[in-house]
Amino acid sequence: MPILSELYVYPIKSCAGLRQTRARLTQWGLEYDRHWMVTDADGRFLTQRECSRLALVKVEFGPSELLISAPDMPLLRTPLAASSLPEAPRVMATIWDEVLPALDAGTEAAAWFSAFLGSAARLLRFDPAVSRIADRRWSGEISATTQFADGFPFLIIGQSSLNDLNQRLSAKGAQMLAMDRFRPNLVISGLDPYEEDYVATVVIATADAEVILRPVKPCPRCPIPTINQTLGRPDPAQPNEPLDTLAGYRANSRLDGGLAFGQNAILLQGLGAWLEVGQSVTAELDFAD
Repeated sequence: MPILSELYVYPIKSCAGLRQTRARLTQWGLEYDRHWMVTDADGRFLTQRECSRLALVKVEFGPSELLISAPDMPLLRTPLAASSLPEAPRVMATIWDEVLPALDAGTEAAAWFSAFLGSAARLLRFDPAVSRIADRRWSGEISATTQFADGFPFLIIGQSSLNDLNQRLSAKGAQMLAMDRFRPNLVISGLDPYEEDYVATVVIATADAEVILRPVKPCPRCPIPTINQTLGRPDPAQPNEPLDTLAGYRANSRLDGGLAFGQNAILLQGLGAWLEVGQSVTAELDFAD
């Protein structure tokens, strides 16, 4: 039977993720996932696409603070709760083509990220009073909300899909890759390779409730999977992998030829429940597409 084999949250968009044994489901996705975002001086979001060194920014949860570290940088602290920033300036943040108000995490955080990235930057906190709706062209009748994720509250990948990709990489003499290259929230073991492409609902029986997730959009892959998350840059020996390999078999017509790996998903049922590694998963298939 399929199981939930890994859970990840990424508190600061495009910075290092945290592997969790359990995580709570909120109205925006997993708790603390993409609640913060690094921007340039004008409030436009920055990611590993243009600042690969963001991969080297690591985070930990303290009792009431997010602890932020990076090579040769002092420890930076920022409150976990948005309510702890009552006097924070509201600034306009741009993520893709959306502009929305956000909370400025302060001058110390701005100086820290500016020094580490070598250019003017700021750290913003999502304002929980703002409602950011996922693309209804994909979610249909469901008004799913997210914070600073690219577009949807969850990303699901089957472990067998990565195993298959790694076999293809190995067969051509390329280095196999870890799951962190693809930045999923939920990893499911026990599915066939790419079976998540055909899943209508993912049902997880938790101690609190039956959780139901609906995959709604294949995840188109940008250059971020080419970045070694330990080095903070592409591997010199294979700077275009895994995109070169994915181009041979994962172009998706629904994405205008984009290379798909993983499925973006929304929550249908189970708000407030706790997901835990090892929980059983029931995947209902739908081959309509």
